Amino acid sequence: MAKLGSADVASLIRRDIIKGIYRQHERLPASRQMAETHGVARNTLRDALSQLEREGLIQTRAGSGTYVTYQKGTETIEALEHANPLELIDARFALEPHLCRLSVLQGRQTDFEEMARQCERMERAEHDPVAFSEADTAFHHALAKSSRNNLLIWVIGQINAVRSMDDWTRMRHVTLEPSIIRKYNEQHRRILTAIRSREPEEAANAMKVHLETARVSLMRAADA
Repeated sequence: MAKLGSADVASLIRRDIIKGIYRQHERLPASRQMAETHGVARNTLRDALSQLEREGLIQTRAGSGTYVTYQKGTETIEALEHANPLELIDARFALEPHLCRLSVLQGRQTDFEEMARQCERMERAEHDPVAFSEADTAFHHALAKSSRNNLLIWVIGQINAVRSMDDWTRMRHVTLEPSIIRKYNEQHRRILTAIRSREPEEAANAMKVHLETARVSLMRAADA
C-alpha cells in the first residue's frame, strides 16, 4: 500500500467534512488518534490540517483543539464533488496568470523566498509524485498569497481543494512521471524568475505555458 502524504490525508478528512461526518463546530478527534487512523506520522497530519485550515474548512484553537468551520452549501458541495482535473485547469487558466501580475506588483521578498523553497522541494521530489504534489500546491498557494488579495486567495484555496479529491489523486499517479516533473520544475523556476525580475507579462505568459503543459498531460492520461 502506497504511503499517504499530507495531501492524501487532507483529501480524506476534507471528504468526511463535506459529507457531514464531521459537522460544523464539531471538534476533530485528537491528533494522535487521527494520525493512527490514517497510518501517518503526526507531522504529516499537521501539514494536512494546515492545508485544510488555509482552505477555511477547519480552525485550530490553542488549548482547545481543532474545529470544523465548513458550512454545508449545495453549490459548494456539487462544485467540489463533481469537478474534474480538466475543469480545475480551466479555472486556474482564468486566474493564475493574473495572480502572477499581482505578485509582481504586491509580492514581497518573503513571498519570493517561500516560492523558492517550494521550488527546491519540488526539485528534490523528481521521483516522488506525492511529495512533488504537496510542494506544487504550496508553491501555488504562496503565489496566491503574494497577491495580497484575500478574495483571490480564498478562491484559489477552493480550487486547490479539488487537487486532493479522488479524481485528481488518481490522475496525479498517472501523469506525474519524472520527465513531466522535470518539465514542471523548469516552468516553476521561469515563473518565479519573471516575478522576481518584475516582469508581469513574462510571468503571466510563463504561467500560461505551465498550465497548457498540465492540460495536455491530463488530456493524454484521460485518453489512455
